[in-house]
Amino acid sequence: MKVTRHLQISGRVQGVGFRFYAQRKARELGVTGWVRNRRDGSVEAVFAGPAATVAGVIEACRRGPSSARVEAVQDEAGNPDMLNLRQAGEGFSVLPTI
Repeated sequence: MKVTRHLQISGRVQGVGFRFYAQRKARELGVTGWVRNRRDGSVEAVFAGPAATVAGVIEACRRGPSSARVEAVQDEAGNPDMLNLRQAGEGFSVLPTI
């Protein structure tokens, strides 16, 4: 079963390579979506794919790269329309900060 999940990750998650870590994990597992920094200091991400695979990417985001300190992960259902924010032709994108 395919799912789409929308995450907001807070803690020390900016300036530590978190977006590129999430992108690498998603691409390794074949998950589509996007990730971006938010001006409030959090990271926002959307992951879509088979439920078990998406769960694996989310678990990796709960840890983050070694220099990050994840304090909270808000995980809720997303919708497939959220994937439209990706860059054209990319399965997984790093988007500009909002």
